[in-house]
Amino acid sequence: MILAAGRGTRLGPLGETTPKPLLEVGGQTLLERVARRLVEAGAERLIVNVHHHAAQIERHLAELDLDVEVVISREEEMPLETGGGVLHAAAHFRKAGPFLLHNADVISEIDLPRLLAAQRGSGALATLAVHARETSRFLLFDEDGLLGWENVASGKSRSVREPRGAVRRFAFAGIHAVDPGFLDLLEERGVFSIIEPYLRLSAAGKRIAPHDVTGDRWMEIGTPERLEAARRAMETGGAE
Repeated sequence: MILAAGRGTRLGPLGETTPKPLLEVGGQTLLERVARRLVEAGAERLIVNVHHHAAQIERHLAELDLDVEVVISREEEMPLETGGGVLHAAAHFRKAGPFLLHNADVISEIDLPRLLAAQRGSGALATLAVHARETSRFLLFDEDGLLGWENVASGKSRSVREPRGAVRRFAFAGIHAVDPGFLDLLEERGVFSIIEPYLRLSAAGKRIAPHDVTGDRWMEIGTPERLEAARRAMETGGAE
């Protein structure tokens, strides 16, 4: 599933006229890049949630020759965030095996088949691609998996249980591999981050595992500055 329903408010005027997934970097839209990466990783069906400029995104998807089924999950009234978006689209999942969730505004060279293999081999409910990078928001992990989060800018943090062993801080890369059983465990409703059920289920003894992708090329396109940096990096072959 490609998470493409955000409003792109940090992009300012640019985001008002062009939906973030349709911004171009290196001659391709962000949405096309992510879609082709998922297909290359073995996806036979893509679910794409839409809200902001939904018609533009749907037309673009119809024009792409992806050679897989594409299903649109429309969030008519408002964007439902990551967790609400997955819940809203739950009926579209085949539930035959673990599925990938991928933010539409992330460009990376993360090995997606390896992430899926880690999920299948771990017995975890979900496996999150994480890395060591400078950021203001971190996820906290211990020997049992996801433990909580920390916001350095605000000074706030949250832990849902007592830690076991060393606690590590990682930045989330916006890509997850998820067991389909997770869909049946969602109790949250409305607009919510997927981190909320992850934390609730972690507190209940379910394992939400980290998958360290530090060093893999990764760029998040959230602001005009990051968009320009990504374009420069793609032109020169460098990484952010």
